[in-house]
Amino acid sequence: MTFILRKMVMEDLPSVLKNEREAYKFPWSEGIFKGCLCKGDECWVISEKKIAGHAILSCAAKESHVLNLCVHPDFQGRGFGRKILDHILSVALTKGAESTFLEVRASNSIAVKLYEAMGFNEIGRRENYYPASINREDALVFGKELL
Repeated sequence: MTFILRKMVMEDLPSVLKNEREAYKFPWSEGIFKGCLCKGDECWVISEKKIAGHAILSCAAKESHVLNLCVHPDFQGRGFGRKILDHILSVALTKGAESTFLEVRASNSIAVKLYEAMGFNEIGRRENYYPASINREDALVFGKELL
């Protein structure tokens, strides 16, 4: 598999938004992505001829937080999620983070398996965190020590 990892730029947003909408029922808005890019979050894309996925990481006070990780459904199951997650965790280390956290939908068993395989541990649950078709859905909170 040949892929390229690079920083996200504003010109990537049409592809990033398309991937979000294909992958999620409740995708992030363009405004959220623009905010992340403008405030200096670590925004990355992974591509194989076209953008296959993206990830957003926030770093502060020796901690990092995976805010978004998305792989277009056509590219899922091919290691793109693992590659971009591994990359942003290495970025977190270079930024001085000693640990990282993330939330994931309780129903997203594929993502949960990836995070567990990458050394994350479930450390909590946020009730009614995510929008859902009916009511709201809980988030599982995961953490990982980076050092």
